[in-house]
Amino acid sequence: MTLLVTGGAGFIGANFVLDWRATSDETVVNLDKLTYAGNLENLATLKGDNRHVFIQGDIGDGALIDRLLAEHRPRAIINFAAESHVDRSIHGPEDFIQTNIVGTFRLLESVRAYWNAQGEADRAAFRFLHVSTDEVYGSLSPTDPAFSETNRYEPNSPYSASKAASDHLVRAYHHTYGLPVLTTNCSNNYGPYQFPEKLIPLVLHNALKGKPLPIYGDGQQVRDWLYVGDHCAAIRRVLEAGQLGETYNVGGWNEKPNLDVVHTLCAILDELSPRADGEPYKSQITYVKDRPGHDRRYAIDAGKIERELGWKPAETFDTGIRKTVEWYLANAEWVEHVTSGTYRQWTDKNYGARA
Repeated sequence: MTLLVTGGAGFIGANFVLDWRATSDETVVNLDKLTYAGNLENLATLKGDNRHVFIQGDIGDGALIDRLLAEHRPRAIINFAAESHVDRSIHGPEDFIQTNIVGTFRLLESVRAYWNAQGEADRAAFRFLHVSTDEVYGSLSPTDPAFSETNRYEPNSPYSASKAASDHLVRAYHHTYGLPVLTTNCSNNYGPYQFPEKLIPLVLHNALKGKPLPIYGDGQQVRDWLYVGDHCAAIRRVLEAGQLGETYNVGGWNEKPNLDVVHTLCAILDELSPRADGEPYKSQITYVKDRPGHDRRYAIDAGKIERELGWKPAETFDTGIRKTVEWYLANAEWVEHVTSGTYRQWTDKNYGARA
């Protein structure tokens, strides 16, 4: 039995692959394009594991996908592959259109042909699980109820619009062609191996380097925070027991303003790795111009997945964020390797003009 995981060298994908190999003997075929956020160092502990097969490639390469499906005959596909950073989508939306929309379409076409060629039992057992985001639902006011699976799509960035389009394609391939699909829409993930462009690893990296901690606008944008290990457990459960064609929102029940998250990180760093001068890390906080179209609040109602599949997060924000800080402090070499000259050029481009 084999899984095909796309985007399995990125943050969430790599955590899923590591978690799967730790809990299952099933082989994982891992396809990743290895763009800036895909990193084989994330998978270093699997070196020599013959049940982890890595292939560098693009989900938009139909011939490659066809070959992998024919050779490995997976019983399921987990699609993590995506461009996923809002700021990058503002600076350069085309990569998001190509990967998230065109790439998903080409992947679905290859999977449809593969699935149609299977015997009846294999067709019935097969699953295509598409991993998406809560950002497709748009923005909430402070008093709006949390996003449920029935919220209409109102994406506000090129990133979220491209993910919304991919979700619609997956849904259409189920209703039109009968492809056995599942979709998950998650809230903001955090944890080990996250590339330091997102808020939590960016703040940790900058704090330890003595750099400013950039806060967009007033810092009161609210997000629901989901520990990546909990997200991986939710995906396993949806793959195991989810109803075909259904969407499951996956959240941590942890709504926090960005500024509160940064203050929490600073307080943990003050405790675990205090500054040499004795000053608190929060003194490095700097407010910068907000990004265009910045959604004010996201919140996930994860009641459906708990009611129907029995999943709920194991980590609170307090336990998950401490584990995350401890991991980054213990893995300084990994951080140094991923924050290359290209990374520094990106952060200068994105935040320098906003200061």
